[in-house]
Amino acid sequence: MDQFMRAALDEAKRGGAQGGIPIGAVLVNGGAIVARGHNRRIQDSAPVMHGEINCLYNAGKTVDSFQGMAIYSTLMPCHMCAGAIIQFGITRVYAGESETFDEGRRMLERHGIEVVDMDLDEAKQLMRDFIAANPSQWNQDIGKE
Repeated sequence: MDQFMRAALDEAKRGGAQGGIPIGAVLVNGGAIVARGHNRRIQDSAPVMHGEINCLYNAGKTVDSFQGMAIYSTLMPCHMCAGAIIQFGITRVYAGESETFDEGRRMLERHGIEVVDMDLDEAKQLMRDFIAANPSQWNQDIGKE
């Protein structure tokens, strides 16, 4: 596992420790992290504050253009997050896993975005543990409740 996915996993754990959903993301440009974020839907009572969206929000304070950047997310992005990735010209997505959720992959690929599923056990376990303890919160996050 590389340093960028490690940073995304650290963000996921930070969000989980705050009582939120353990999904983290980092935005990378030229081999450096330019922003970090984690799912804040529960903490902020904000249904759109997924990990990738929080990361992009944080980057927006310092980045003028997302063109050509890569985003590392501990979970395959949903349609909403995939749409933001497409909208802002991010060209590569590295997902920690897609076993739990794989909804946005085809959308990203249809728009020419390179998608790499790292298939990490640690990322899968974070989600398994959260979903087992909080099925209703998870279903709300993915729009199933």
